[in-house]
Amino acid sequence: MRGSDSDLAKLSARVGRHLLACGRRVATAESCTGGWIAKVLTDIAGSSQWFTEGFVTYSDEAKTLRLDVPRLVLRRHGAVSEASVRAMVRGALRHSGAHVAVAVTGIAGPGGAAPGKPVGTVWIGWAVRRGRSIGVAVQLRRFRGNRDAVRRKTVRLALKGLLAL
Repeated sequence: MRGSDSDLAKLSARVGRHLLACGRRVATAESCTGGWIAKVLTDIAGSSQWFTEGFVTYSDEAKTLRLDVPRLVLRRHGAVSEASVRAMVRGALRHSGAHVAVAVTGIAGPGGAAPGKPVGTVWIGWAVRRGRSIGVAVQLRRFRGNRDAVRRKTVRLALKGLLAL
């Protein structure tokens, strides 16, 4: 196992322990990471106690069908946007019944860059269900590196954000 894989495993285990201690369950909604966050979380033995499900919504159509991201949001702002990640993370909570969710959308490269959205642009959103309301926090990052590096950094930040919740 590479050192960075070991770091992700340790972070995932910490997330799991924290969720278990709080009696919370998590769901993921992923685009640019293609299910990597769900994978590292479910690599942890016993994760079925705190992980509900993961949505890999790579296409705009999947984001709309599975997570209720409005088509208008995708047309106006694009899939890689604050509005999209906010809708994705809310949709993950709504469709999973989880207490906590994380969503990611971005441009991992090597292609796909657009004006104002270079390769490495990633939006990450975290949401917490609080009774009938949902609290959402989002972050824009511009990671450097190749496709693997951008995706790995995204997974790491997503996990760290779950711990911060």
